[in-house]
Formats: sequence, C-alpha cells, structure tokens
Amino acid sequence: MAAATHQTALKSAPATGLASLIEAAKTRFVRYRVYRQTVTELSELSNRELADLGLHRSMIRRLAMQAAEEHTA
Repeated sequence: MAAATHQTALKSAPATGLASLIEAAKTRFVRYRVYRQTVTELSELSNRELADLGLHRSMIRRLAMQAAEEHTA
C-alpha cells in the first residue's frame, strides 16, 4: 500500500506543476488586459481632460501598470 500511495503522489506532482503554470498564465493575461484597457482609455482623453484629473500624459503607462497589479492582487 505504501508503494501505491507513493506512486500516486508522484503521478499527481506534474499535474500540480502544470496547474500552477496555467494559473500563472491566466493571471498574466488578466493583468495584461487590464493594463491595455487602462492605457487605451486614458490615451483617448485630451490633455485638458487629463489635467482636470491631475494627470499628465507621461503618467499613463505607470498608472496602467499600477491598476493591473492592484486588479490581480
């Protein structure tokens, strides 16, 4: 019995590694989608609209990255 249990544990180990890889890929994909959506939406605003929000066009990428990280955290 101990040998059978040991073999079963070894067989499931690669599946666990694969599952974690898939989960990491999903997380990266969601983070990228949030990043792109944020960049797109902020880029569509005029300089005046950005200034009204207290933002400058050069801040868009950094803000998008922060939004993506917060969304997946």
